[in-house]
Amino acid sequence: VMVISIANQKGGVGKTTTAVNLSASVSVLERRSLVIDLDPQCNTTSGFGISYNGLHGHVYNLLAGKCSLQEAVRQSKVPYLDIIPSHPDLVGAEIELLDMEDRELVLKRILGDLVHRYEFIFIDCPPSLGLLTINALAASDALVVPLQCEYFALEGLALLLKSINVINRRLNPGLHLLGILLTMFDKRNNLSFRVWEEVHKVFNNNVFKTVIPRNVKLSEAPSYGKPVVLYDITSRGAESYLELAAEIIEKTEA
Repeated sequence: VMVISIANQKGGVGKTTTAVNLSASVSVLERRSLVIDLDPQCNTTSGFGISYNGLHGHVYNLLAGKCSLQEAVRQSKVPYLDIIPSHPDLVGAEIELLDMEDRELVLKRILGDLVHRYEFIFIDCPPSLGLLTINALAASDALVVPLQCEYFALEGLALLLKSINVINRRLNPGLHLLGILLTMFDKRNNLSFRVWEEVHKVFNNNVFKTVIPRNVKLSEAPSYGKPVVLYDITSRGAESYLELAAEIIEKTEA
């Protein structure tokens, strides 16, 4: 199994869009996958049309030991894809985790029981470098960093990469950067090309070939509770995430 965190402590970079659409696209390519919504904003959960109201099986209860894995994992609308939904109560988890033994490894222990069931596990991290994100990175083999094509795109990235080094040293020597993903690329906009150049200059081989464009269907799909491959598979947004899925499968299976 390949566990992949999708993380960037900056918000609004296309992290949830990537979690929803990458996991759905990998599953459409018939790789059995799981997506975990570790963000208290629950956008990945609602992106799959799941409501957290009255839900008992969700990631917060799972981390707190109040529900079993079986209760937390549910099928999504996409064949081959399961999801562990989030809940707004997760906001308090950072504080509760402080009291737990090996608090950085709680998620890793839980995922230990899942490895034989999936080929890919994707984790949507909250937009911060707190304990939840550290739990995700400690449990992951690889990291995908979405980066919006705009001014200050690279700002804050140094901090994230520094965190990876600390996690490598202290918690998870196997964690590596799978790639930086350029999102919201607008070919009519010079700035998008400048950001593309800058990111390639700094990160060289660590940038995905696939670039995610600004795309109306990508923005509309969440309001229908569907990943874009179910909403409009012919759209440029769906095509780009299917390309990314193929690129990641090729990278990880090589």
